[in-house]
Amino acid sequence: MKSISSRDNALYKELKQLATSAQARRKAGRSLLDGVHLAEAYLQQAGTPELCVVAESAVYHAEVAPVLAQCEATGSQCICLPDALYQALSQVENGVGLLLIVATPQPQLPAELTTSAVLLDGLQDPGNLGSILRSAAAAGIRQVFCSAGTAAAWSPKVLRAGMGAHFLLQIFEGADLLSLCKTSKIPVLATSSYAQETIYQIDLTQEVAWLFGHEGQGVADDLMDAAGVKVVIPHLGQMESLNVAAAAAVCFFEQARQRQGGG
Repeated sequence: MKSISSRDNALYKELKQLATSAQARRKAGRSLLDGVHLAEAYLQQAGTPELCVVAESAVYHAEVAPVLAQCEATGSQCICLPDALYQALSQVENGVGLLLIVATPQPQLPAELTTSAVLLDGLQDPGNLGSILRSAAAAGIRQVFCSAGTAAAWSPKVLRAGMGAHFLLQIFEGADLLSLCKTSKIPVLATSSYAQETIYQIDLTQEVAWLFGHEGQGVADDLMDAAGVKVVIPHLGQMESLNVAAAAAVCFFEQARQRQGGG
């Protein structure tokens, strides 16, 4: 394991750029996984990171040491930093002191929708996006398509909110959702308070694509028109609507319930 103690070190400068600039991460095709949970999830589900960075105070930490040993055993470059230098890279307050640098997955965009998926139109909040990814993965959905206006799926905030879901999904960014809706081989479902059918009346045992939109503006009109099915989530009380991440979770797990033979 290599130790770096100078802020002027070329590799450290590169790491600092990746940690602080979304543009730098996009250009390099790299993502930062901050914390033990994300690191463990990546090693279990995805493979070998390019780089493992650990703070001096965390080298012998009970949770960090096995991750570090696995990274060294599989040939990842491992770097040890003084705590002050490490903290300049991390966005996690009171974190353990471990992060991985990994290649951002770039899956091949399918020509059409054929398996259950999620289409996200202009979601802005990283917490909402991460929560939706987490719920989708937990419900057995494997593909997520994000429009160009959606928050960056591999940003540190979305990764933390996703809790490892990224490594169980194919995530397509900058997707043409309108084209996908028009050519889809499976029903595209959009939630609407004006819909006549509820999610509990629709057959969700089949493959479907769920369409969700911007937190304030909802799904764009052209996409809503292209969605083949409109459904409503019935709720009691005086609230006009649900948070988009909560609505998505209700939809995903109603689909999971039906597919498991729920009545």
